[in-house]
Amino acid sequence: MTTSGIMSKRRWRGWGGGQAVSSKMLKKTASFVLDTQHSKFRTRCKLGHHAMPKETIETLVSELIHEEDWRRMRATAACLSGGPRAVQALIHALQTGSPALKAEVAAMLARVNDPQAGVPLVGLLRDEDEVVRKAGASALEHMAGVLDETTAAALTSLLYESKDTDEGIRAAASQLLGVIPNAISPLCAMLTHQDPEAQIMAAEMLEHLLDPRSSDSLINAMGQPAVRDLAVRTLKKLSAIRERIDEVFDGLRSIEELSEREEARMSTVINLLAIGRPSVEILIEYLEDDDWVIREAAADLLGKIGDVRAVEPLMQRLRIDKDTGVKELAMKSLGLIGDARPAQLYIEAIPIRPLRVYAMEALAKVKDVEVLRPYKELFDRLRTDRDGLVAYNSGLIADKLEALDGTPVGSQGGQDENE
Repeated sequence: MTTSGIMSKRRWRGWGGGQAVSSKMLKKTASFVLDTQHSKFRTRCKLGHHAMPKETIETLVSELIHEEDWRRMRATAACLSGGPRAVQALIHALQTGSPALKAEVAAMLARVNDPQAGVPLVGLLRDEDEVVRKAGASALEHMAGVLDETTAAALTSLLYESKDTDEGIRAAASQLLGVIPNAISPLCAMLTHQDPEAQIMAAEMLEHLLDPRSSDSLINAMGQPAVRDLAVRTLKKLSAIRERIDEVFDGLRSIEELSEREEARMSTVINLLAIGRPSVEILIEYLEDDDWVIREAAADLLGKIGDVRAVEPLMQRLRIDKDTGVKELAMKSLGLIGDARPAQLYIEAIPIRPLRVYAMEALAKVKDVEVLRPYKELFDRLRTDRDGLVAYNSGLIADKLEALDGTPVGSQGGQDENE
């Protein structure tokens, strides 16, 4: 009799009261034990932290610059998913951390994109460490679209306070005020400052921005000797911009032949694009026009200019406009801007045949890819879509998310939820 035959007839005493155990059962049992041990080993060792006590969010924030990868991964995931408590802990670290931690925290706050961080980040522009100052400026620029007037007011104060001290700080504050949509009101308020030098600084910034929202304040400032000439000059420029845009749009509106309107719309875009950001507020007004071709031209221009002020108005067009062409151009323009706020609208548009390609292209251009993670399964399914562009862009997004999974952020995010 063979060894296996002998084994198959043996009784394993102590197993189930002496029941016969076959070699097949022994192999299965051994395999199960080994697999279980291996699984436990992987669970302990994968990141090495599950057996450790749970740290506070403050401790985790301090580990954003830890030398061990898994600790940085865990800290990043905690900050991204920690809500208001995480934001407060990050803000506290801006005031108490080392230069390296401050720079890393600034980058993290830019990813979280919470406007509460605005004023504390402005404080970094005064930091002694150049790396920290640059990190603060970069974070503020990234968050320009969500920063409130309080942050803009802090920047205007910094602009004035640094007038005789640090040209670098003044230049950084000036540049940031130029990209924050909510900067106009604090700058207009600065026109009434008791110091004529502050008035001049505000007037110069407003002349540079050429925003129609400053018109009333500039008219009032015409009575102030220090800025009278600047105010008049700026108002003339604003008036000329308004007249030119109105004239071009009136010409487009006058074209009635459908076959000629599309070509005229493209000519309008080419004609007005050079005006750039000073035209944004006026173009936003034209998004409400009764004529679909005017709305299309305005939406097209806003996307090509790429100013974040246009995001919410374009999202509204995407929600309520009855003209498919306007919706298409609104979505394309939002894609060019790359803001994450319309992501849910893009997802909802995927089943709509005339919009699905534009929706996928816009999703692929979202700068903060992490906001698309909840839809990862959808993108994986769409990799095999019949439409080549849909499949291509779905694969592009899925690949970006998978690439993040190889970094501290993506890898940690998945571990914490599933293990």
